[in-house]
Amino acid sequence: MSRTRTRLADLVLLVGLVAGLAALAAGVLPGLLPGLQREEEPAVVVPAPPALALPPAPPVPAAPAPPERVTTPTRIEVPAIGVDEPLTGRGLKDDGSLDTPDFGKAAWYSPGPRPGEPGGAVVVAHVHGPDGPDVFWDLATLEPGDTVRVHRRGAVATFVVEDVEDVPKEQLPYARIWPATEEPLLRLITCGGTRTADGYPDNTIVYARLVGTERR
Repeated sequence: MSRTRTRLADLVLLVGLVAGLAALAAGVLPGLLPGLQREEEPAVVVPAPPALALPPAPPVPAAPAPPERVTTPTRIEVPAIGVDEPLTGRGLKDDGSLDTPDFGKAAWYSPGPRPGEPGGAVVVAHVHGPDGPDVFWDLATLEPGDTVRVHRRGAVATFVVEDVEDVPKEQLPYARIWPATEEPLLRLITCGGTRTADGYPDNTIVYARLVGTERR
């Protein structure tokens, strides 16, 4: 073979090699070998966090109404025994005993609850005086179901009798007269038992509870 043919053949081979490299650069080879082609990775989509769903706020309860102020009692009525008397306030004597009202009058125990307030309110009066029967002369005759009305400024509180008892004075049932309760209660107290030269040995106690208040 002549030197000229040899150089021509080398030139043709070189041109073919260059064309092959160009085809490879153009992606022809990857198209023929799809397993070697790098596919573009899909974009990573980060989902937006769901809106934070908070439970509805619980309704705020209305503030309780302040307790009604019970004003000073001014009068007591006990229709079943004909009592209708003004009321005054009394406390304790120096010896710790109840300071009883004057004859012919009724009084409420002012250091304790007022009639209509929670707890046991106490009203006292004499059963007998210098001139004969006094305000609570017939107190022991009251029966369950009888009513007691206590007047105060702007209202009248009605109590219903639940029980009546006579107890020796030295055995006064303090826990029953002043129980630990939020219920408005009323106790009417006077002397009881058979009168002797030394006075009355017992106390008559009427137990009543509030059943209604009339506004005026």
